[in-house]
Amino acid sequence: MLSVVLAPSCTACGELLAHPTRGPVCADCWRSIRPITPPVCDRCGDPLPAWRTISVGLAHCPRCRRARPFVDRARAIGEYDGVLRAVIHALKYEGRRSLARPIGALMRERGAAMLHGAACAVPVPLHRSRRRARGFNQAADLARQLGLPVVHALRRLRPTATQTDLPAARRHRNVRGAFGATRHARAIAGAIVVLVDDVSTTGATLEAGARALKDAGAIEVRALTAARVVTGRR
Repeated sequence: MLSVVLAPSCTACGELLAHPTRGPVCADCWRSIRPITPPVCDRCGDPLPAWRTISVGLAHCPRCRRARPFVDRARAIGEYDGVLRAVIHALKYEGRRSLARPIGALMRERGAAMLHGAACAVPVPLHRSRRRARGFNQAADLARQLGLPVVHALRRLRPTATQTDLPAARRHRNVRGAFGATRHARAIAGAIVVLVDDVSTTGATLEAGARALKDAGAIEVRALTAARVVTGRR
Protein backbone atom coordinates (compact mmCIF):
# COMPACT_ATOMS: atom_id res chain seq x y z
CA MET A 1 0.00 0.00 0.00
CA LEU A 2 2.84 2.38 0.87
CA SER A 3 4.56 1.55 -2.43
CA VAL A 4 1.46 2.62 -4.35
CA VAL A 5 0.75 5.77 -2.31
CA LEU A 6 4.34 7.06 -2.32
CA ALA A 7 4.78 6.50 -6.08
CA PRO A 8 8.42 5.36 -5.88
CA SER A 9 10.83 5.60 -8.79
CA CYS A 10 12.82 2.85 -10.48
CA THR A 11 16.11 2.33 -8.71
CA ALA A 12 17.89 1.99 -12.08
CA CYS A 13 16.45 4.68 -14.38
CA GLY A 14 14.67 6.99 -11.93
CA GLU A 15 11.32 6.92 -13.74
CA LEU A 16 8.14 6.45 -11.70
CA LEU A 17 7.25 2.79 -11.35
CA ALA A 18 4.08 1.81 -13.21
CA HIS A 19 3.73 -1.27 -10.99
CA PRO A 20 5.48 -0.46 -7.67
CA THR A 21 4.33 -3.68 -5.99
CA ARG A 22 6.35 -5.72 -8.51
CA GLY A 23 9.69 -4.52 -7.21
CA PRO A 24 11.97 -1.47 -7.31
CA VAL A 25 13.08 -1.90 -10.95
CA CYS A 26 10.82 -1.21 -13.91
CA ALA A 27 10.10 -3.76 -16.64
CA ASP A 28 11.87 -1.68 -19.29
CA CYS A 29 15.10 -1.71 -17.29
CA TRP A 30 14.97 -5.49 -16.79
CA ARG A 31 14.47 -5.92 -20.55
CA SER A 32 17.40 -3.62 -21.30
CA ILE A 33 19.98 -5.91 -19.64
CA ARG A 34 21.80 -7.48 -22.56
CA PRO A 35 23.92 -10.63 -22.41
CA ILE A 36 27.61 -10.73 -23.26
CA THR A 37 27.42 -11.83 -26.88
CA PRO A 38 29.62 -14.49 -28.52
CA PRO A 39 32.33 -15.14 -29.30
CA VAL A 40 33.52 -15.47 -25.70
CA CYS A 41 36.35 -17.34 -24.03
CA ASP A 42 35.03 -20.79 -23.19
CA ARG A 43 36.85 -20.66 -19.86
CA CYS A 44 36.50 -17.18 -18.32
CA GLY A 45 33.61 -15.85 -20.40
CA ASP A 46 35.41 -12.71 -21.60
CA PRO A 47 34.68 -11.56 -25.15
CA LEU A 48 37.05 -12.74 -27.86
CA PRO A 49 38.17 -10.41 -30.66
CA ALA A 50 36.53 -12.24 -33.58
CA TRP A 51 34.89 -15.43 -34.77
CA ARG A 52 38.13 -16.21 -36.59
CA THR A 53 39.64 -17.01 -33.19
CA ILE A 54 37.10 -19.81 -32.77
CA SER A 55 37.53 -21.06 -36.33
CA VAL A 56 41.27 -21.66 -35.84
CA GLY A 57 40.61 -23.61 -32.63
CA LEU A 58 41.52 -20.90 -30.10
CA ALA A 59 38.37 -20.80 -27.96
CA HIS A 60 40.26 -19.29 -25.01
CA CYS A 61 41.47 -15.74 -24.43
CA PRO A 62 45.23 -15.07 -24.24
CA ARG A 63 45.15 -14.85 -20.44
CA CYS A 64 43.53 -18.29 -20.08
CA ARG A 65 45.92 -19.80 -22.63
CA ARG A 66 48.95 -18.49 -20.72
CA ALA A 67 48.01 -19.93 -17.33
CA ARG A 68 45.22 -22.41 -16.67
CA PRO A 69 42.92 -20.91 -14.03
CA PHE A 70 41.43 -22.80 -11.09
CA VAL A 71 37.98 -21.75 -12.36
CA ASP A 72 37.17 -24.19 -15.15
CA ARG A 73 34.38 -22.15 -16.74
CA ALA A 74 32.76 -18.82 -15.90
CA ARG A 75 29.73 -16.89 -17.10
CA ALA A 76 27.69 -13.83 -16.10
CA ILE A 77 24.31 -12.26 -16.87
CA GLY A 78 25.99 -9.35 -18.66
CA GLU A 79 28.45 -6.50 -18.41
CA TYR A 80 28.83 -4.59 -15.16
CA ASP A 81 27.48 -1.36 -16.58
CA GLY A 82 24.32 0.70 -16.88
CA VAL A 83 21.16 -0.86 -15.52
CA LEU A 84 22.79 -4.08 -14.32
CA ARG A 85 25.35 -2.13 -12.34
CA ALA A 86 22.61 0.02 -10.75
CA VAL A 87 20.56 -3.06 -9.83
CA ILE A 88 23.52 -4.85 -8.24
CA HIS A 89 24.46 -1.67 -6.37
CA ALA A 90 20.92 -1.46 -4.98
CA LEU A 91 21.06 -5.08 -3.82
CA LYS A 92 24.54 -4.85 -2.33
CA TYR A 93 24.76 -1.39 -0.82
CA GLU A 94 21.14 -0.29 -0.37
CA GLY A 95 19.90 -3.56 1.11
CA ARG A 96 17.28 -4.20 -1.61
CA ARG A 97 17.43 -7.93 -0.98
CA SER A 98 14.21 -8.59 -2.90
CA LEU A 99 16.27 -7.98 -6.06
CA ALA A 100 18.10 -11.26 -5.49
CA ARG A 101 15.10 -13.16 -6.87
CA PRO A 102 14.90 -11.52 -10.34
CA ILE A 103 18.70 -11.33 -10.62
CA GLY A 104 18.87 -15.01 -9.73
CA ALA A 105 16.27 -15.80 -12.39
CA LEU A 106 18.48 -14.15 -15.02
CA MET A 107 21.50 -16.05 -13.70
CA ARG A 108 19.59 -19.33 -14.04
CA GLU A 109 18.54 -18.46 -17.58
CA ARG A 110 21.83 -17.16 -18.94
CA GLY A 111 24.06 -19.42 -16.86
CA ALA A 112 22.16 -22.65 -17.51
CA ALA A 113 25.27 -24.34 -18.90
CA MET A 114 27.14 -23.61 -15.66
CA LEU A 115 24.35 -25.11 -13.56
CA HIS A 116 23.77 -28.22 -15.66
CA GLY A 117 25.20 -31.29 -13.96
CA ALA A 118 26.48 -29.35 -10.93
CA ALA A 119 26.01 -30.79 -7.45
CA CYS A 120 25.70 -27.55 -5.53
CA ALA A 121 26.19 -23.79 -5.42
CA VAL A 122 28.86 -22.28 -3.15
CA PRO A 123 28.52 -18.55 -2.39
CA VAL A 124 31.68 -16.48 -2.04
CA PRO A 125 31.72 -15.64 1.69
CA LEU A 126 32.20 -12.29 3.38
CA HIS A 127 34.51 -11.92 6.34
CA ARG A 128 32.46 -11.97 9.53
CA SER A 129 33.22 -8.29 10.23
CA ARG A 130 31.87 -7.20 6.82
CA ARG A 131 28.95 -9.59 7.17
CA ARG A 132 28.00 -7.93 10.46
CA ALA A 133 28.31 -4.44 8.98
CA ARG A 134 26.22 -5.24 5.87
CA GLY A 135 23.78 -7.55 7.59
CA PHE A 136 23.71 -10.13 4.80
CA ASN A 137 25.85 -11.74 2.11
CA GLN A 138 24.52 -10.86 -1.35
CA ALA A 139 26.32 -13.86 -2.91
CA ALA A 140 24.42 -16.22 -0.60
CA ASP A 141 21.12 -14.52 -1.47
CA LEU A 142 21.86 -15.05 -5.18
CA ALA A 143 22.99 -18.65 -4.69
CA ARG A 144 19.67 -19.53 -3.09
CA GLN A 145 17.86 -18.56 -6.32
CA LEU A 146 19.73 -20.96 -8.62
CA GLY A 147 17.82 -24.17 -7.97
CA LEU A 148 20.82 -26.05 -6.57
CA PRO A 149 21.59 -27.06 -2.99
CA VAL A 150 23.61 -24.29 -1.33
CA VAL A 151 26.72 -25.46 0.50
CA HIS A 152 28.67 -22.94 2.58
CA ALA A 153 31.96 -24.68 1.88
CA LEU A 154 34.17 -21.57 2.08
CA ARG A 155 35.11 -19.12 4.79
CA ARG A 156 37.20 -15.97 4.83
CA LEU A 157 40.38 -16.56 6.78
CA ARG A 158 41.18 -12.88 7.06
CA PRO A 159 39.60 -9.54 6.20
CA THR A 160 40.67 -8.10 2.86
CA ALA A 161 40.49 -4.66 1.33
CA THR A 162 37.55 -4.09 -0.99
CA GLN A 163 38.61 -5.22 -4.47
CA THR A 164 36.98 -2.22 -6.15
CA ASP A 165 39.40 0.09 -4.32
CA LEU A 166 42.49 -1.68 -5.66
CA PRO A 167 44.29 -1.57 -9.02
CA ALA A 168 44.12 -4.75 -11.06
CA ALA A 169 47.73 -5.69 -10.30
CA ARG A 170 47.04 -5.85 -6.54
CA ARG A 171 43.73 -7.72 -6.55
CA HIS A 172 45.19 -11.21 -6.84
CA ARG A 173 47.66 -10.50 -4.05
CA ASN A 174 44.87 -9.05 -1.89
CA VAL A 175 42.85 -12.30 -1.89
CA ARG A 176 45.69 -14.83 -2.12
CA GLY A 177 45.17 -17.33 0.70
CA ALA A 178 42.08 -15.48 1.92
CA PHE A 179 39.77 -18.51 1.73
CA GLY A 180 39.68 -21.83 3.48
CA ALA A 181 37.31 -24.79 3.58
CA THR A 182 34.63 -25.19 6.22
CA ARG A 183 33.40 -28.45 7.72
CA HIS A 184 30.62 -28.40 5.10
CA ALA A 185 33.25 -28.86 2.38
CA ARG A 186 33.00 -32.61 2.87
CA ALA A 187 29.91 -32.43 0.66
CA ILE A 188 31.88 -31.19 -2.37
CA ALA A 189 34.50 -33.96 -2.52
CA GLY A 190 34.49 -35.37 -6.05
CA ALA A 191 31.73 -32.96 -7.13
CA ILE A 192 31.16 -30.27 -9.74
CA VAL A 193 30.38 -27.03 -7.91
CA VAL A 194 29.24 -23.57 -8.98
CA LEU A 195 30.96 -20.67 -7.22
CA VAL A 196 28.56 -17.71 -6.97
CA ASP A 197 29.28 -14.00 -6.57
CA ASP A 198 27.72 -10.71 -7.58
CA VAL A 199 30.50 -9.25 -9.77
CA SER A 200 33.68 -10.54 -11.39
CA THR A 201 36.18 -7.77 -12.10
CA THR A 202 39.55 -9.40 -12.72
CA GLY A 203 38.44 -12.83 -11.50
CA ALA A 204 40.89 -12.72 -8.59
CA THR A 205 38.30 -13.47 -5.89
CA LEU A 206 36.80 -16.31 -7.89
CA GLU A 207 40.23 -17.80 -8.54
CA ALA A 208 41.13 -17.71 -4.84
CA GLY A 209 37.84 -19.33 -3.90
CA ALA A 210 38.13 -21.97 -6.63
CA ARG A 211 41.61 -22.89 -5.47
CA ALA A 212 40.34 -23.52 -1.93
CA LEU A 213 37.43 -25.59 -3.28
CA LYS A 214 39.73 -27.77 -5.36
CA ASP A 215 42.04 -28.21 -2.38
CA ALA A 216 38.93 -29.45 -0.54
CA GLY A 217 38.27 -32.07 -3.23
CA ALA A 218 36.02 -30.46 -5.86
CA ILE A 219 36.78 -31.94 -9.28
CA GLU A 220 35.43 -28.97 -11.25
CA VAL A 221 34.67 -25.39 -10.25
CA ARG A 222 32.44 -23.27 -12.43
CA ALA A 223 31.73 -19.63 -11.65
CA LEU A 224 28.46 -17.80 -12.15
CA THR A 225 28.16 -14.10 -11.36
CA ALA A 226 25.47 -11.50 -11.84
CA ALA A 227 27.89 -9.34 -13.85
CA ARG A 228 31.45 -9.14 -15.07
CA VAL A 229 33.62 -6.19 -15.95
CA VAL A 230 34.43 -6.17 -19.66
CA THR A 231 37.09 -3.73 -20.77
CA GLY A 232 36.91 -4.56 -24.47
CA ARG A 233 37.33 -7.42 -26.89
CA ARG A 234 40.87 -8.68 -26.77
